[in-house]
Amino acid sequence: MKCVIIDDEPLAVDLIKEFVSKVETLELINTFNNAIDALAVINNINVDLIFLDIEMPLFSGIDFINALDKKPLIIFTTAYSNYAVEGFNLGAVDYLVKPIPFHRFLKSVLRAQQIFSPQTSTIPTTLISTPEIEQDFMFVRAEYENVKLNFADILYIEGLKDYVKIHTTDNKYTLTLISLIKLENLLSSKGFSRVHRSYIINIKHIKSIQKNKTIIGEKRIPISESYKSSFFEKINL
Repeated sequence: MKCVIIDDEPLAVDLIKEFVSKVETLELINTFNNAIDALAVINNINVDLIFLDIEMPLFSGIDFINALDKKPLIIFTTAYSNYAVEGFNLGAVDYLVKPIPFHRFLKSVLRAQQIFSPQTSTIPTTLISTPEIEQDFMFVRAEYENVKLNFADILYIEGLKDYVKIHTTDNKYTLTLISLIKLENLLSSKGFSRVHRSYIINIKHIKSIQKNKTIIGEKRIPISESYKSSFFEKINL
């Protein structure tokens, strides 16, 4: 399926681009940071699937759909769950709430694939680019060396502007220059979950969950509204 991404958040575009690159049944045609520019192009090219944000300045994703001459398949990608009913009323294939885990993205693509090509009931695993070896550790750059961190030993990861602080079970931490979103992409399938713009946690180390906090060790970590639904879905709460 030929697809495009329309989102005014560069990090969201980068994440979906990475997800698209893992599924060989998808071909990314273009990306747009606003719906107005996208509309001028998409009405004149062949597009099968659009990953579309809703809340965008001047011209929303809803406005965009209503202005299309021909409507391809639409998967909404948004930080707001309150548009879900309206989105499905517009015939959207699916409605993904940010932050989007890869397994949820893949489920939406499969649903779109079934509509686009009904005879294809599954996406063959050979068409999904995955590492040959499932690693249970990662290396991060800290000062002048590459430090090996076992996923099981990581309690939580704290964002500090350009750096992150990775807290481990031995009451130590590693400070490294990497983005939280890159770590989120790497760790989302390893039992970790983003719960706040500044925190990623290891689900296995949760002691308890309060209304807007989770307790890991002695640390009370906030759960923000924008990440709550995806986090609770991941832990079946």
